[in-house]
Amino acid sequence: MASYVIGDLQGCFASLEALLGRIKFKPRRDRLWFVGDLVNRGSHSLECLRFVRQHASAVVLGNHDLHLLAVAYAGAAQGKRDTLHAVLDAPDAEPLLNWLRQQPLLHVDGDVAMVHAGLLPSWSWARVQVLSREVGHELAGPNFVVLLKNMYGNEPDVWRDELTGFARHRLVINAMTRMRILTERDQIEHKFKGEVAQMPTGCSPWFLRPSVRRRARLVVAGHWSALGLYQSPHFVGLDTGCVWGRQLSALRLEDRRVFQVESAEASTPDGWD
Repeated sequence: MASYVIGDLQGCFASLEALLGRIKFKPRRDRLWFVGDLVNRGSHSLECLRFVRQHASAVVLGNHDLHLLAVAYAGAAQGKRDTLHAVLDAPDAEPLLNWLRQQPLLHVDGDVAMVHAGLLPSWSWARVQVLSREVGHELAGPNFVVLLKNMYGNEPDVWRDELTGFARHRLVINAMTRMRILTERDQIEHKFKGEVAQMPTGCSPWFLRPSVRRRARLVVAGHWSALGLYQSPHFVGLDTGCVWGRQLSALRLEDRRVFQVESAEASTPDGWD
């Protein structure tokens, strides 16, 4: 048995099929983890969502997945580049969306943790798991639409233990699904999407900030396509820009070997998201 963590799909189902062939995936033998952003921008979000629901051993929510839920349930407007109509109009839309909102922001299994974007450096392992459960409880509960309507916005951008309510949930969601870099004061810099060399002065990638968390766990994330494949002893970034015509990547956890296929979405306009 092997366990593979797969980077941001964003509707790139043909690329997923090619990657599964590359790793010789066997459903009865192997486990698949997905770092979130299953949908949007690519051409086949519905197919991706159906496959992941059926075959995934672990999934975490990304910002595009939450956006899909907000469009479906909370009246959020679709953007010009959104490709969510097939999901929203599908005959099995309701069970797919209901399944999606049951997924967590963080998945921890032994010495590996998976999150879509990042974890604030001041959060201990105990705290990040509590915060993920808090948001997950609200999202899976009967009042989830209220959370979806109040999750948007860039404030607060600094963690404080006394945060409560929607401000607390919004910051947790932003850190775990949108964060790339932090200022010297550990403020989330929301606007930056580019390469590390282009960061504003005084900022650094969240995973390079000194952290109170023990280094016993490997953190695997996606979200930052301009970063590309990033490997260090304690962090692996797996968003290699498949939807922008680059690659789709998988990390085999047992030996940390990376497998890649070229994108089948090469006609998609280039950009960072």
